[in-house]
Amino acid sequence: MPHSEKPVDQERIVERVQRHGDNIWACLTAQGMATRAPSPDPRTLRSFSLGEVAEILGVSGSYLRQLSIDGQGPTPELGTAGRRSYTLGQINELRNYLASARPKEALKFCPRRREGDKQQIISVVAGPASTTTSFYLAQGLSLQGFRVLAIDLDSHGSLSRMFGHYSFGYPVDNASMYAAIRYDDHQDSIRSVIEPTLFDGLDLVPGSAELSLFEEESSRRFRSENFRYPDASIRMVSALQEVEAYYDVVVLSCGDGGFLTAGAYEAATGVLVTVRPELPELVSMTSSLYSFANFVALIERAGRTVNHDFFKYLVTRHDPRDVSQQKSIAMLRESLGDDLLTATVWESDAIRQAGDKGRSLYELSSGAVGRSSYEQAMKSLNSANAEIMDIMSEVWGRAPLYVSQASRSTTAGKASSESRGLSK
Repeated sequence: MPHSEKPVDQERIVERVQRHGDNIWACLTAQGMATRAPSPDPRTLRSFSLGEVAEILGVSGSYLRQLSIDGQGPTPELGTAGRRSYTLGQINELRNYLASARPKEALKFCPRRREGDKQQIISVVAGPASTTTSFYLAQGLSLQGFRVLAIDLDSHGSLSRMFGHYSFGYPVDNASMYAAIRYDDHQDSIRSVIEPTLFDGLDLVPGSAELSLFEEESSRRFRSENFRYPDASIRMVSALQEVEAYYDVVVLSCGDGGFLTAGAYEAATGVLVTVRPELPELVSMTSSLYSFANFVALIERAGRTVNHDFFKYLVTRHDPRDVSQQKSIAMLRESLGDDLLTATVWESDAIRQAGDKGRSLYELSSGAVGRSSYEQAMKSLNSANAEIMDIMSEVWGRAPLYVSQASRSTTAGKASSESRGLSK
């Protein structure tokens, strides 16, 4: 059938679609959304108020204010009415200063692993809010002074989008973990795909559609070798060993890929499973546990041992007013015991609104989403992160610190917010 004739000056479908994409993208960037692709991301991380910095460091605001007056530590920015604020880079400078000035509390201010401490590699199993959990865990660890590498193992790049990386589904060559673990002669160092983020001390290995190529190749090898487990997970372990000296913690955000997930399980020193306290979600989580056991069995059948420092569960999207959810949590506590974290992450409009803005709550001030909702969400997020950091501390042979510090911050939160306007 011959094509219909169109005027020469009529816009082609492909041109119109391209124009639609350009127009929508321009609207999104005008509203402050991330624009790492197709152009460099112009965003910077906000500064933190003196009150926020005091909570992060576990010292009093008056102490920090006096340090500034005395000219000790980094010089904060002075805003309206002389209010002091610090960049994250300056907060880390403060950490080093305080660790030197108060050596008995050096670990409190600079919690990085010391010589002999095992790097912590935390695999976050795909599940309800698992990508959001990975995102907030990586940023929360960074705010506490840890050197963090976040790795997106999802071919859809879900975690990467939260960080402002948009691949639009195209398998950009060697722009993800695929570069470091691929089977052909084009394998590269993991260092070649590590990207900086807005957070000082937090880097990212983005996810992209090319990760599905690794899954396909691994699956072919698995079938062609009489279902002998291929060296997919060995490649993951080897890639991470390349950068072991540069990070205290690696957060692996698992996607729906089987062999990538198995690699994450073998590389991990700890595993975190997210669960929503509703019966259909519990069924799905149980399936994930059987899948985990199957992957580990395959790895061990190949002659390698999988042994984790911890395997914990985190309740997410928790509505404390929902009676049925409370019953589900009680059942989980009875079944899982101490492996279920005490903290739960609440269902939150603030987290959702931050996501709609292409940001995390750590990147926003409370006024952007409503103070009450913001503070409630931050309390639950920080409490969950605190438990995980205390587990890491225990692995490193240190006394627990973060849960008690988070409790003190919560107790002082109301007074802090009331006096924030007076902090100068």
